[in-house]
Parts: sequence; structure tokens; C-alpha cells
Amino acid sequence: MAETVQVQHDEIAERIKRLQQLMTQAGVHASLITQHVDLYYFTGSMQAGYAFIPAEGTAVFYVRRSMERAVQESAVQVRALNSLRQFRAQLEHDHPAVFGGGTSSAQGVIIATEMDVLPASTYAKLAEVLAGSRRDCSLVDGSTLVRRVRMVKSSWEIGRIEAAAQVVAEALEAAVGIIKEGLTELELMARIEYEIRIRGHIGLMRTRSYNMEITTGMLGSGAAAAVPSAFDGPAGGLGLGPAFPQSTSRKAIGRGEPILIDIGCCIDGYIIDQTRTAVIGSLPDDLAEAYAQAEHIIRQSEVLMRPGTSSESIYAAALKQAADAGLADHFMGYGTNQVKFLGHGIGLEVDEWPVLAKGFGDPLEAGITLAVEPKFTFPGRGVVGIENSYLITDTGCRPLTRSPEGLIVIP
Repeated sequence: MAETVQVQHDEIAERIKRLQQLMTQAGVHASLITQHVDLYYFTGSMQAGYAFIPAEGTAVFYVRRSMERAVQESAVQVRALNSLRQFRAQLEHDHPAVFGGGTSSAQGVIIATEMDVLPASTYAKLAEVLAGSRRDCSLVDGSTLVRRVRMVKSSWEIGRIEAAAQVVAEALEAAVGIIKEGLTELELMARIEYEIRIRGHIGLMRTRSYNMEITTGMLGSGAAAAVPSAFDGPAGGLGLGPAFPQSTSRKAIGRGEPILIDIGCCIDGYIIDQTRTAVIGSLPDDLAEAYAQAEHIIRQSEVLMRPGTSSESIYAAALKQAADAGLADHFMGYGTNQVKFLGHGIGLEVDEWPVLAKGFGDPLEAGITLAVEPKFTFPGRGVVGIENSYLITDTGCRPLTRSPEGLIVIP
């Protein structure tokens, strides 16, 4: 069997400690972790169940299935979830400090959970079960607490992202050699997916946003790349039809049109996100100038990305630079389909915090990992741009992306 990578127990303990600190500050007595990615983050296992993390005390992973796998993988205590109807009684027995009258809140026991991803029907069931006959327990939104903890990465997590970056670099280098006139977008994407899959890519890129899906990324050429979609990104892509109306299509790649290769890779759960632009022959002058501006914006962003700088100020600087170049209408999409960000956090999901966007005023801090993706869309002609992923360090930022920069020119 292939070697498996498990999260170290002290890594999990530190994550739980940081969540407990935030819970104490927020006046929350416990967190109920429900989503599988968050379960993996706080327990080391993605088996089905719920993790209960008190603000003070020991975390317990209550598992429906598979108990055997959970025991092998989890860094916290594992117990069988008897039944959902008995869950309150089980929690009362295991966590008397939380449910035994030790709380002082006038609202009773306050439990936070990830309401940004929790289905309404599941929330309703959990709220009823946890409230109990005394109605002395309430569920509140704890998604902000979870996302803030996950926002800052450890050295172990950064190592996983760097491993994914290396895989993408090797895969792209191995795949670009097949680009030629008449090759379809789908054929090129299939080759890239093959190259990253055999190097350990888990086969998907996880997102947190409701109804937002992503495969290996977005690969499109010419007019097909500039077709807008519901996907919250600067380039939609024609896709394979209404069942998946984004990214790669069956269009044949032509000479002189931009080929946007926005791909990612997920190793041990952790994601790298990068974009390179290629062309067979040469780009038209205005598209070449727009690509050059994308590189200028990413260079400016690198200077600004340091602890203490707000995310929204980096986005504002990019908007100004695009406007000064006369490209404001094309920046990060076109017309009503422009997206309102420059970059986003990456980690276990491709849409983590922070977002380089208006409204994210909190300062950056060391340990944050970001993907920055300045792109320009020209309807009917294509999309050009670049995307690198970065680690915020004590003194600035460090690139995590390994692929060489620059326009990829195919003779």
C-alpha cells in the first residue's frame, strides 16, 4: 500500500488550543465541528461524525462510521456516536463541566458550529437534540472562529502546499509539450490531470462556498476562456455543457490566441493554485500588453504583502494599477461578470480567508497563505493573466509556486 501521511498529534493539539482561545474570547462554551474538512483539521480524520471541542477540556470525536478508521487516524479521543437522539445525553455524561451547570451564561450553554456549510435540515435536527427537554442550549454561528484558526498555517501545512506546488510544476512541464494547433482544451487538461494524478493529486480541489465546484482548475483558450460562468472567478470558461458550465471545453486550440492554464493540485488535503498563460506563435499586441500588466500587478502585490498590510489595500492598489493602464473594464472579468477580489487564501480549501478584497480590513500576519491572480478578460478573444501562491512571512512574502513565470510561447 502507498505511504499515508497523518497529521501529528501536537499539530492537532495546537489547533484546538487556538480555537479554544477564540471561543473563550467570544463567550462560547464549546464548538461542534460537523464538516468533513474541518473534522480533518481538528482531529486528523475525515470519518463521519461530530467533533465536540469544549472551551476548556478535552476534545472528543463522536463517530458514526468508520470507527476502525477513526481510531487509527484521529489525534483526539474517539467514541462511537450511539444515536443522534441520545447525543445530548452522551455529551452531558462526557462533558459535565459544559452541561452540568458550570456555565454562567444567561442563555445557557452556547455551542458554536459552522453555519456557513451546515445544511439547514441538519442544523434543525442538531439544534433540537442539543437543546434537550430543558431548552438550555443554543447553537450559534462559529464559522468565523474556525476560519480564523485555519487561516494561519503551520510549518507542516506549508510543507504540504509546497509539495503540491512541486507536483504542479512537474506536471505542467511534462504536459506543455503536447500543445499544438487543433489540440482540444479537453485533451490538454486530461494530460495535465494525468500528470498531477500519478504524482499524488487526490483528484479534486475542495471549496467551501455553497454551490461552487472546481475540478483541477480552469483551462480555456481564445473566446471559450472568456465565456462567463456562475463560478466566482475572473475566468469562467465554456465548459462541457449546462451540467458543468465552466472551465474546459472541446474547443480546438488555435494559433495566436491565449491559452489560460489555471490549475491546482491537492496533496494530503492541501492545495496549490497557479495560473500560466501560453500561446502558439504570438499574442496580439494589446493582449500581450495586458499580460505584461498582470505581471506588474503581481510584482506590486508582492511588495505590499507583509504583516500589518490590510487585504483590501492590496486589492485597491491593483484596481488603481489596472485603471492607470486603461484596463479597468477588463480586470478580473468583464462588465457585470467582473469579480471583486484579487486573491484568496488557500489551504485545505481553495477559497479560504483572507480574501484580497474590499471589506477585509484585518492586517495580514505571518503564516497566511494566499493565491494572487491578476487576470484580464477580452470577450470573444480570451483571457490573459498569472497566478502565484505565497506565504506571508515575518518580513514580507515568499512564493510557494514553483513553475517558471513568463508567457509560455509554443513555436
